[in-house]
Amino acid sequence: SLRRGFQLRNRMPDLEIVPLRGNLDTRIRKLETENLAGVIVAAAGMRRMGWAAKISQFIPVELMLPAVGQGVLGIETRRGDSSVGEAIAFLHDPVTWCEVGAERAFLQRLGGGCQLPIAAYAKKTGEEIAIGGLVGSVDGRAMIRHDMKGPASDFGILGRELADRILAQGGRAILDQVYLGDGRES
Repeated sequence: SLRRGFQLRNRMPDLEIVPLRGNLDTRIRKLETENLAGVIVAAAGMRRMGWAAKISQFIPVELMLPAVGQGVLGIETRRGDSSVGEAIAFLHDPVTWCEVGAERAFLQRLGGGCQLPIAAYAKKTGEEIAIGGLVGSVDGRAMIRHDMKGPASDFGILGRELADRILAQGGRAILDQVYLGDGRES
């Protein structure tokens, strides 16, 4: 993914990254048939396919931030259908709501989507939430990452403040270059 690629390039600029397309089965097959040293995919997908034993290493969030909302499932219902809402209310997890809310506030403030070099991860512990976020150039040469903590009740404010801090410290210039198409691989 773009997000994984720019974070890897930032840490290991000499690494040759080969973009892989296709489903998980195709990507794992290409690992073997194209003589690649490794492939980075989501562990959740590997587990879902029953391939957990093939995972050789987990990358900690301190080294590579995930996509905003990575691994979170959402349910959409018809507006005004209170019976369905009541029937699925037990699925609501307040901790996840808080964590993803902070991440989404960060992404929204940046004006981002899944095709931009943006990543974030929030973790609620007790009444506090910590969030890390970053913006990077596609080539990995520039990357700005910050982490913040604050009251969990202010998760949206914290996500927006983190985005504002990153924008002010060079994130805006990086995103402007991405929007212009500079820094993309040919």
